[in-house]
Amino acid sequence: MAKADSHLRRTRGDRPIDVVVVLLDRAYVSTAIGPIEVFHSAGLLWQSLRGEPTQPRFRVHTATVDRRPVSSVGGLTLKGNGSIRDFDDADLILIGAIDPEGLDAVQRRRGLLDWIRRAHERGSHVGAICSGVACLAASGLLDGRRATTHWALGDTFRERWPDVAWQTEQMVTEDGRLYCSGGVYASLDLSLYLVDKFCGREVALQCAHAMVLSMPRTSQGGYAMVPMSRPHADDRIRGVEDYLQRHFAGPVSIESLAQRVGMSPRNLARRFKAATGHMPGAYLQDLRVAAAKELLERGSHTVQTVSMRVGYDDVAFFRSLFKRRTGMTPVEYRSRFAPFALERS
Repeated sequence: MAKADSHLRRTRGDRPIDVVVVLLDRAYVSTAIGPIEVFHSAGLLWQSLRGEPTQPRFRVHTATVDRRPVSSVGGLTLKGNGSIRDFDDADLILIGAIDPEGLDAVQRRRGLLDWIRRAHERGSHVGAICSGVACLAASGLLDGRRATTHWALGDTFRERWPDVAWQTEQMVTEDGRLYCSGGVYASLDLSLYLVDKFCGREVALQCAHAMVLSMPRTSQGGYAMVPMSRPHADDRIRGVEDYLQRHFAGPVSIESLAQRVGMSPRNLARRFKAATGHMPGAYLQDLRVAAAKELLERGSHTVQTVSMRVGYDDVAFFRSLFKRRTGMTPVEYRSRFAPFALERS
């Protein structure tokens, strides 16, 4: 396998992305099978159903830690294509949910944890689902980074791994080539999120509609696909980001944000840009445009309604901003990406 590049976005004619789904003892089998089928379907199932040429976007592999078969929580025996060390240069690694009663044993999985850490250091993207996020946390890779897990495990994970910025209200998090998701069936949310990230929105929408799935829920309380900043360790700025992600649709000013964290507006803007790579206003606009995309993809809202729901009373300004950020007007975006547009195209 070729080593992963920094973004993994593939254009037509490039090789498929090598993804390895790790099979663990006492794991929830759906969190392995679901991602396997989503990745396998990307660029293939939608086209097959429509009689069009296929272009598989992923090459899917499975692996166990030591090549031996494993047993799931339901007693199913799973056999991988090899051991994890057969896939040291995987582009993408995904770890499923494990039996929560086995969390005490996670720290003893030294072979797995060391392999995950080395793969990430070499450039691999690594994701984990639900309780399987414990493997990322125990490896130390999540220290100082955002992460999520099943809501019921939040307090336990915060106690065991206090250096992780746990955001259990989120369904999907991304920070520094590390991806986490909430409950067991959030494996589908994370898989589609990764298809979207690596292959583009249209491929992800085609995959979702062919499999009769909803596009990924990125949070439990909203509809914004959160734009992720680059990794940083400024806790006060992380607090500002968290606030913006929860309140992006309301009235927000640099002055009110600065007051919340006890800084001057000028100092906040400077630190926010240094930590995230964005000015606060631009970050807020990204959040609102991302939320608008998801609403438009549903196809049931007028542009004016979408504009107001994401925080813009001035519809003309919203249209201009949306086109500047996406290259399309809201109407053009909806006609291209809403479900009914895909079905009739």
